[in-house]
Amino acid sequence: MKKKLYGFVLLCFTSITLFAQGQVTDTVVPKKLNEVIVIGKKTQLYQKQTKPLATVEEYLQQSGKVGMIKRGGYAWEPIINSMATERTLITIDGMRVFGACTDKMDPITSYVEVSNLSEATITSGQLGGSHGATIGGAIDLKRNRSGFINSGWDVSLHSGFESNGNQKIIGSAVNYANNRFYIDTDFMYRDAENYSAGNNQEVLYSQFRKFNISATSGFSFDGNKMLEASLIYDKATDVGYPALPMDVSLAEALITSLKFEYVPKSSKIENLETKIYYNTITHIMDDTKRPSVPIHMDMPGWSDTYGFYSKAKGVFKSHHFLVDLNSFYNRSVAEMTMYPSDPNESLMFMFTWPDVRTLYNALFLEDNIILNSQSSLRFSASVSNHFNKVADELGLESLQIFYPNMKDSKNRILKSISSNYTVDKNGFQYGFGLAFGERAPSVSEGYGFYLFNSFDRFDYIGNPELTNEKSSEANAFIGYKTQKISTKISSSYFHISNYIVGKPAENLIPMTIGATGIKIYTALDYAVIFNTDLNIEYQFDKNFKWSGQLVYSYGQDYKKENLPFISPLRYTSSLHYRLNKFSSEIAVEGNAVQTQHSLFYGEDRTPDYAILNFAASYSFQIDKSNWNVKAGVENILDTYYSTFSDWNNIPRKGRNFFLNISFGF
Repeated sequence: MKKKLYGFVLLCFTSITLFAQGQVTDTVVPKKLNEVIVIGKKTQLYQKQTKPLATVEEYLQQSGKVGMIKRGGYAWEPIINSMATERTLITIDGMRVFGACTDKMDPITSYVEVSNLSEATITSGQLGGSHGATIGGAIDLKRNRSGFINSGWDVSLHSGFESNGNQKIIGSAVNYANNRFYIDTDFMYRDAENYSAGNNQEVLYSQFRKFNISATSGFSFDGNKMLEASLIYDKATDVGYPALPMDVSLAEALITSLKFEYVPKSSKIENLETKIYYNTITHIMDDTKRPSVPIHMDMPGWSDTYGFYSKAKGVFKSHHFLVDLNSFYNRSVAEMTMYPSDPNESLMFMFTWPDVRTLYNALFLEDNIILNSQSSLRFSASVSNHFNKVADELGLESLQIFYPNMKDSKNRILKSISSNYTVDKNGFQYGFGLAFGERAPSVSEGYGFYLFNSFDRFDYIGNPELTNEKSSEANAFIGYKTQKISTKISSSYFHISNYIVGKPAENLIPMTIGATGIKIYTALDYAVIFNTDLNIEYQFDKNFKWSGQLVYSYGQDYKKENLPFISPLRYTSSLHYRLNKFSSEIAVEGNAVQTQHSLFYGEDRTPDYAILNFAASYSFQIDKSNWNVKAGVENILDTYYSTFSDWNNIPRKGRNFFLNISFGF
C-alpha cells in the first residue's frame, strides 16, 4: 500500500501543475504576499480563461489556498487554508457582506458574476486582516472599472451552453469612458436543470436559475478627486440543494456603495479613499418540492449591513504605510415556522438567529519597509471592538433556557499583529512570517438556535459565553523564476487556541426529526492546521507551456482527532498550446484517497479520483467586432466521483460539453 502511495505521489510531482492563474503580486517593491487570480477585463475575458463563463467559485479553485464545500450545483462555500467561512473573510471591493442563510447556502461569492469581476485577491492568514478579523485569510473580489480613459463606447455580448444540466448562459456589458466620466454596466443570466454525475446518474434537486446586474460609475473633478457609485442586484430562484433536506425559493441581494478618492499632487500621502456602503440580503429556504417531508417548514433569513472604511496610503523615506479605519453594523435574523400535518395542531415558530445586531470598529496599520533593492520587511497590527446584541426578546428568552445568566449584549476586543520578511535576488524569491490574530464567534456559533446540520445530523445550539478564538501562525515560501521556468512552494502553520466546534450534549433532545442529537458550540483547547502547495510552470517555447500544482493539508485537534474538510493530496496538471489566434489546453486534476477523514465530525473515507478536461478557442474579427469561440469537454471519461469537500458525498458532474461565444465592438 505504501509503495502504491509513494508511486502516486511521484506521478503527481512529475505530471501535475498549476492552472497558472494565481501569482504573487511582487513585481515592484515593496513585496506583498498576496495571490491574485486575474480574471481580466470584459473585452479580454474570453481570451484568458479555459472556460470563460464559469462561475466565480470555479475560478477561485485555481488557487492552491482555496477549496470549495459543495452542497449543490450552485453557490459553493469557499474555504481558505482548510478553514470555512467562520474563520475567513470575503469582501466585495473591500465591503463587508454577510449571508442570510443559517445553512450557508448563500456565500458572498454567489453575488458576484465573473463577467463583472477583474480579479480576486487572495491573502493568507493575518495578511488578510485589513478589512476585519480573520484566522484563515481573506478574498477580496474586485470588480471591473474602465477608469478615466478616453475610450468611448464598449459593448460586448456573451452566450454559453453546457450539455450537462442544459445550462443556458447569456450576458452583456455596455461601458462608456472619457477623461472625466465612466460607467460600466453588466448583465448575466444562468438557467440550469438537474445535472448528471458520471455514468449518466441524475442528481435530483440540483437545478438553479439566477440573474445578476452590476453597474459602476465614476466622475473625476479637479484632476485628482474622484467620486464613484456602484450597485449589484442579484436574484436566484428555484435553487436546488441535493446534499441538503431543503432547497431555496429565493436568494436576493442588493449591494451598494459610494466612494470618494483623493490623490494629493505633492504630499507624502499618495492616496486617500473613503467608502460608505449598504447591502441587504433576503434568503428563503423551501421544502415544498421535496417528496415525503415529515413536517413542512418555512425558513426565511435576512441580513442588512451598513459600513464604511477610510484609508490612507503614503510613503515616508523607506516606509510605505497604510492606515485603514473601518466599521460596519449588521443585523441578522432567521426564523423557522413548522406546519404540522394535523390541521388541528398549532404552528410552531422560533428564531434560529434571534435578531442579532453586530457593531464592529477597527483600526488597521501597515508598514512596508524597503531594506534595500532586494528585500523588504512588512509589519501590520490591528485592534477592533466587536459588539453583539440580541434585539428580539423572544429570541433572548429562548437562549436563556440554556444560559440563564446570559445578558442581551456582549463586547469583545480583538487584536492582531503580523510581520513578514521577503527577498527577491537573482531569480530567487523567499520569505517567512509570524502572526497572531483573534476572531469573535460567528452569529451561528454565538446565538444559533436549533440549527440542523445534515452533514453530521445534529441540531446545533450557539454559545454566547464563548471566548475569542486565537491563532498563532507561521508561514514561509521559496521560489525561482527564469524566462522558461517558474516554481514556488509555500507553507503555512496555524495553532488555533479556543478552537470553536460543536460538542454533543447528552442530556438534550433534538428538535429535528431524524437528528442524531444536539451539539452545543464549545471551545477546544487547541487545533493545528498545516497547508503547503507547490506550483510549477515551464515554457517549452513560444507556443507550448506546461503548468501544475500539488497541494497537501493536515489538521487535527488537541486529542489528535482529524478536523473536517481537510484536503487530501490534490493535484492539477495542464498543457497549453497557442498559435496566433488559436489556443488549446488539456488538463488532468484529482485527489488522493482521503485517509485522514473525521468520523467525529461526520466525514467518511473519500476514494481517489482523476478527471481529464480539454478546451480549445479561436479568435477572429468581422468588420469592427472581435469574436471568440471556445468549446471544450470536462470529465471526458465520465468519471463518477465525489471529493472530500462535497457535502454528504454529493457526486460532481459527469461528462460536460460546453460552448462559449463572445463578441465585442
